[in-house]
Amino acid sequence: MPLTPLDIHNKEFSRSFRGYDEDEVNEFLDQVIKDYESVLRDNNEYKEQVETLREKLAHFANIEETLSKTIIVAQETADEVKSNSKKEAQLIIKEAEKNADRIINEALAKSRKVALEIEELKKQASIYRTRFRTLVEAQMEMLKEDSWESFERSAVNE
Repeated sequence: MPLTPLDIHNKEFSRSFRGYDEDEVNEFLDQVIKDYESVLRDNNEYKEQVETLREKLAHFANIEETLSKTIIVAQETADEVKSNSKKEAQLIIKEAEKNADRIINEALAKSRKVALEIEELKKQASIYRTRFRTLVEAQMEMLKEDSWESFERSAVNE
């Protein structure tokens, strides 16, 4: 068991014939008591500081653990958001490709229909021109004849 300042103060030495000077020993013991009390006070303060620092260290270790977990959760969340964004982007691209294919197919169908209508109109225009040309040629033939008799014959025949 360590000495206390009281133990040092209460220490009695046996007296001998040619012993130490009692006042000098007492003075020295008083100085030892003061120094020992100072050392004990400092030691207690250091113990309190060590305990405070341990508590702070435990607190900061807890904060560090919490931050580590938070970073891990944030990273997982970021990865999940990134993955979901990629999936959504792929869906949007697929939908856009479907719409583009549909629009292209509709445009092709319309262009085929228009092409068929154009061909039909060309045929009708060709028939009309042929009929009109025949009519004009017949009229020209009639105008070339000098006599109105042929005109009258043709009018009767119609």
